[in-house]
Amino acid sequence: MCGIIGYSGHRPAVPVVIEGLHHLEYRGYDSAGVASVQCSDFEIVRAKGKLSALEDELSRRPPSHATTGMGHTRWATHGEPAVRNAHPHESNDGTLAIVHNGIIENYLEIKADLEAKGYVFSSETDTEVLVNLVQECRRSEPDLLKAFAKALRLAKGAYAVCLMSREKPGEFLAARMSAPLIMGIGTGEFFVASDIPAFLPYTRQVVFLEDGELARVDCQGYQIYAIKDLSPVSHEVMTIEWDMQSAQKGGYRHFMLKEIFEQPRVVADGLAGRVARGSGAVHLPELDALPVPERLHVVACGTSYHAGLWGRCLIEQWAGIPVQVEIASEFRYREKLLLGPRDMVLVISQSGETADTLAALRIAKEQGVPLLGLCNVVGSSIAREADSVVFTQAGPEISVASTKAMCSQMLMLALMALAWSARKGLTDEAFRAGIVDGLLDLPKKLEEALPGMHARARELSRKYSGAKNFFYLGRGHCFPLALEGALKLKELSYIHAEGYASGEMKHGPIALIDRSFPTFAIALNDDLLPKVKSNMVEIQARQGRVIALANEGCDLGADDVWIVPDAGKPLSAFFVLPALQLFSYETSDYLGKDVDQPRNLAKSVTVE
Repeated sequence: MCGIIGYSGHRPAVPVVIEGLHHLEYRGYDSAGVASVQCSDFEIVRAKGKLSALEDELSRRPPSHATTGMGHTRWATHGEPAVRNAHPHESNDGTLAIVHNGIIENYLEIKADLEAKGYVFSSETDTEVLVNLVQECRRSEPDLLKAFAKALRLAKGAYAVCLMSREKPGEFLAARMSAPLIMGIGTGEFFVASDIPAFLPYTRQVVFLEDGELARVDCQGYQIYAIKDLSPVSHEVMTIEWDMQSAQKGGYRHFMLKEIFEQPRVVADGLAGRVARGSGAVHLPELDALPVPERLHVVACGTSYHAGLWGRCLIEQWAGIPVQVEIASEFRYREKLLLGPRDMVLVISQSGETADTLAALRIAKEQGVPLLGLCNVVGSSIAREADSVVFTQAGPEISVASTKAMCSQMLMLALMALAWSARKGLTDEAFRAGIVDGLLDLPKKLEEALPGMHARARELSRKYSGAKNFFYLGRGHCFPLALEGALKLKELSYIHAEGYASGEMKHGPIALIDRSFPTFAIALNDDLLPKVKSNMVEIQARQGRVIALANEGCDLGADDVWIVPDAGKPLSAFFVLPALQLFSYETSDYLGKDVDQPRNLAKSVTVE
């Protein structure tokens, strides 16, 4: 998830673009760059690291007087964080420059075709491929607008792009497909950006571009076209009432809430290019580089550890691979680490810099076993040191309490389980196709369900916010979710909470149950539901109050029943997870806690 901005107007463009990038920096911060045209030549400045590095680079150059420009803050998906991979990217002939948010799924095929025609690439990005595809399209269609539309029709995937031409220095083109892009309509000046805060200091008038649309913009105005046939499109200009702080959060009260509601997009992005409807095939070349393990050791901390526990259920069931999930800080200090020659170690970390997980990776490397990484940050230490890496592509996560990161990790673990099961021949094509279709249905179903889930979370948080303790119960693949629900409540609201496997209650913990000690039971419509119901009855017999997170049609006698959509086992977990997150969020907010920055916690634990 990167941030882009384009500007054409009456002001010097580069300072406006830099200001806009500051408001978009939360979307990406491993590199940044700007482009403008001076004396019919591109002036492109790029820098690795945060935006301050780009500003330092610009300070050593004469100020630009161009009144049209564009900029980019990068969150790497193709190629490590480096100046050569930073945007904007130029075409081989130097006539075009582009910035891009998203993923071009078929970029390798396009790149191979362009290389056969003599094109040379200096980066590992899909973006440089796209700008050269536009150049190639101009050979048969000299008109830039038509060539741009033709190139976009050839490119498959998700994108928001802004394109400038050296030949038309006062104009830029922009387009979107499954990635955010918003126009700002000022007086004698016009903007496009990934998010409203980029231009909010200058205008509150906006036009929301839709998927499959392309805009041509200069200081005089704009025109919008359909990419498929360049037919004209019109949209209503809307007025934004947000202030700057709320706009940066997309109108949400906190980053955490925004990131919970981003999970439909996280699932869609994670599936893009990896699966296709009606097919059981999973495209994960990162796994193809390694042998299928006879035994898998998953090593992680905190929320990532819980994701690993959830993934174990699927990998063992579908792929028949025994899985051992270990806390990284324990794994690294085992006195005798026994790893077999056909074992594999999978390390999971959102940041790719978690100290204990990184140390565990290095210890496992000494044993000579294959090392697979699952992380969100291209160029991180784990990404560099593992033998192969699957990237979750969740985008930056600002709130300290992890939400969409776990969703993306669960998704990738499900895809791994399917891929390994196919390689071992343990599941048939029809079974895998059913799971894939269920995953592809999730984004729409999640998007529809989240507002109602949020309202229900608000109701229940008010009712139970006075509790000093909480139990979270689950069985099977829901046990790791119970652990995560308890962790989120502790992190955010400072209420003591414990997650348990439901069957363990009568082995000691049930002694704590009374009227003031509520239980959150995950009671989905699967083969373990009768067992969970039995545990709930035992709690209620001791005057304990029960919230049951359940599917429609489950016959439960809980004090409060919270119905979430039934996507089938185990995909219903993708509704359970945000429900638990929303309950913790609303409880914390109601109690007046600092939701995005809970006390004593840091986003990434990079020291032991």
